[in-house]
Amino acid sequence: MDAPERIRIKDIAKMADVSVGTVDRVIHGRSGVSEASRKRVEEILEKLNYQPNMYASALASNKKYAFACLLPQHERGEYWTDVETGIQNALTTYSDFNITVELSYYDPHDYRSFAESARCILEQEPDGVMVAPTAPQYTTSFTDELEKRNIPYIYIDSNIKETPALSFFGQNSHQSGYFAARMLMLLAGEDAGEVVIFRKINEGIVGSNQQERREIGFREYMQEHHSSCQIWELDLHAKRDSENTQMLDEFFQAHPDVKNGITFNSKAYIIGEYLQKHGRKDFNLMGYDLLQRNVDCLKQGNVFFLIAQQPALQGFNGIKTLCDHLILKKEVARENFMPIDLLTKENIDFYYSK
Repeated sequence: MDAPERIRIKDIAKMADVSVGTVDRVIHGRSGVSEASRKRVEEILEKLNYQPNMYASALASNKKYAFACLLPQHERGEYWTDVETGIQNALTTYSDFNITVELSYYDPHDYRSFAESARCILEQEPDGVMVAPTAPQYTTSFTDELEKRNIPYIYIDSNIKETPALSFFGQNSHQSGYFAARMLMLLAGEDAGEVVIFRKINEGIVGSNQQERREIGFREYMQEHHSSCQIWELDLHAKRDSENTQMLDEFFQAHPDVKNGITFNSKAYIIGEYLQKHGRKDFNLMGYDLLQRNVDCLKQGNVFFLIAQQPALQGFNGIKTLCDHLILKKEVARENFMPIDLLTKENIDFYYSK
């Protein structure tokens, strides 16, 4: 059977006995149409199940769309650099739609910094926003204002379910931490009596909801399956790296039998490079994200497992979703979970080649 011919706007205009311009105004919800004409056109559209070509309409409109993106401050080559790469790829892919993205940053260990950057974004009056949330009580004041202004927003990396965004891209943090505990305990074997959690903290602030929820999931698994295991904590300085070596020295001197540890942030290399320098081959370390220094430690054997979460894809899909929602008028999924990818020195090169 031959496929039916596509219904054109001029065909609908002829059936409704109105002008092509009238049909176009009805399809796009514009004013300047009598109630009688609008009703006739809408009845025909419904009868034909007409689906307008929103891609062509978006190109024809020549409207410009300004997006804002709020990310944590970072050095080049760190986790968020890959997110930025994904954003740039999306800008190239959707360049026909005249989109721009203004990147803003905040200090993840200073809630005032987030509030100030959020205020500047609101002054820009963007068409859409992508944000890596900080603590919920500080994020929600920003998202509440976005909702008042009818500005759609995307969460990336970390989700705040109490204040749902248009869409979220990132791992299920709790499940990721739960999974990490299972893998670390399999690795620990007979040495599963003690583990250490390495944190990066500044003035009591961890700097990421994601890290906090990973730790909750980790502890939940440990409570359910290894309740007798002693969990030590070592809070390293997020902004005073020079003091961390001494803190690691003191910890390992005080706890010589601890052979397993994990960090829920993206800087496992801090501990991995310390272990390398001190010739420690008997310590099993897990961490997150494919920073080059993390990967180097993985290949050298100073990090045993890394968990990856495709940050470039998160950045790309966040911008794509704003385009789908605002420009192409598509339905978008509320939650989009990234895979929990477990990497070792044996499979890391194959993961990169994907």
